[in-house]
Parts: sequence; structure tokens; C-alpha cells
Amino acid sequence: MGALMGLLLDPGLTGYTLAPDGPTSPGRRTVDVLVARHHRLPRDRMGHRLSASGRSLIGQALTTTYGPRARVAPGALVRDAHRRWSVPSLGLNASVAHCGEFSAVAFAPAAHTIGVDVQDERDRPYALRWLGDLLAREEPATTRDFAECEALIKASHLTKETFAGTRLPEWRPGWRPMAEQAGGEGVTGGRAGPGTGARSGPGTGTGASPGALATAPTPESARPTPTYHVRSLVLRPEGAPPLHLALACDAPVPVRFHHLERE
Repeated sequence: MGALMGLLLDPGLTGYTLAPDGPTSPGRRTVDVLVARHHRLPRDRMGHRLSASGRSLIGQALTTTYGPRARVAPGALVRDAHRRWSVPSLGLNASVAHCGEFSAVAFAPAAHTIGVDVQDERDRPYALRWLGDLLAREEPATTRDFAECEALIKASHLTKETFAGTRLPEWRPGWRPMAEQAGGEGVTGGRAGPGTGARSGPGTGTGASPGALATAPTPESARPTPTYHVRSLVLRPEGAPPLHLALACDAPVPVRFHHLERE
């Protein structure tokens, strides 16, 4: 139970459980997130834990979350051009992350894109300072920012190379929408939208005056589209540093959290 005590700090959660309480139904309008702790992961010659592959973690999570009927062959898991996982036979999109002995797998109905990330609170000042600059912060980014950015990259067609100009919304419990931008480089629209970023930075507009932008007709393809949403929370595992779990999705759908201790 201690492994998910951090969930209780987020009043925006919808329908979480502290352990799987029986299979749910794949394809419903709900995101399912399984956080697993793998106590006996093998180690390499340097003593570092060797994580299971993303494909195997997704396969295990399918049967844990939805029951034996959701078991699929490894080849049934598909990746698109943006490296996003899906399970077409079950009508699901998926995302996976691992950090040390922990893994997180998220499933969403095929109508929605999903990204998940999990990060521990380790010392990485250069990476957080670099991310803070990328987010136009005057201070280094936080581990929570890091996790949310990784989840957003996994859900959208952003990459680390096209991430400049992204602005995370101010944190609060539950889903928070990214900024919309008409016809620009903003994180908008999910699979159907024209944008590719979360919000364009200064100097990326057309150069027209504010009045001209307000009165000019807007082409159908350049109208604002639904934005991606992000959310995050802190997990406090027993005997391990706090973990930051982050999700990104193209709609603020309900989320159900599950926790599993694996040998």
C-alpha cells in the first residue's frame, strides 16, 4: 500500500485502486495505468538493473489489467511512425516507461493518444537546467517537469529536437490543457490536428499586427483544435526515492490507476 500513497495526494484522480481488483474492459472511454514494482530484476556486470523490454511489459500489463482474454502475441503490438504503441486487435493505444525497478504502462481507447513516463528524484542538474532553458524558465526544470515533457513527447508527434517553445501549464491536480495555437507549432489536435508543439515561443508568429490577426479570416485547416492535456502525481514507494508519474493525452479522459508488486 505504501507504494502508492502518493496517489492519495491528488484529489483529481478518478477511480484508482491500490491493487488490481479484477479485469476491467478494454476499449472503454477510460485510461488504465498499471504501475508495477519488479523486485528481482536481473543486473548487468556493473550492478545496474536490466529492465524488461517495452513490448514484454505491455504484454504483461494487458493480461493484468484486462484478464487472460487480452493476451496477445508480441507481433500484435504495433508502433507507428512516431514510435507510439497500439494494440489494434483490442482497440487500444499504449505507452510504457520504466525507471529502476518500477514500470508504468498506460492504455487508452484507440480514439485517443496516450503517453506515460515515470522518473525518480536523482541528481541531474545539467539535464534539468537544459530543460528549464527549453521551457523558458529562469530556474532549472523539476523532475515533475521532466516526466511531463517525456509523456508529452510519447503521446504527440513532438521529438526532443522539435520541443523548443513548449510551455507546460501551471501544475494542479488532475488534467491540465496545453495552450492552443491556431495554425502554428503548438501541441494541438492529437492525430488529426495540424500542430506539432505545445505552444510556439516568442517570434514565431506571422508578423501581422494584433488587429490584423483578429479580423483576418481563418482557414479551416488553421483553426485551433483540441489540445493535449498533461497530469502528474508523486508516488512514494517504501525503501525507494519518490517517483513522479506523468500522463499526456489528447483529451481529459477518466483515469484508473492500478498497482502491482512483481517478484
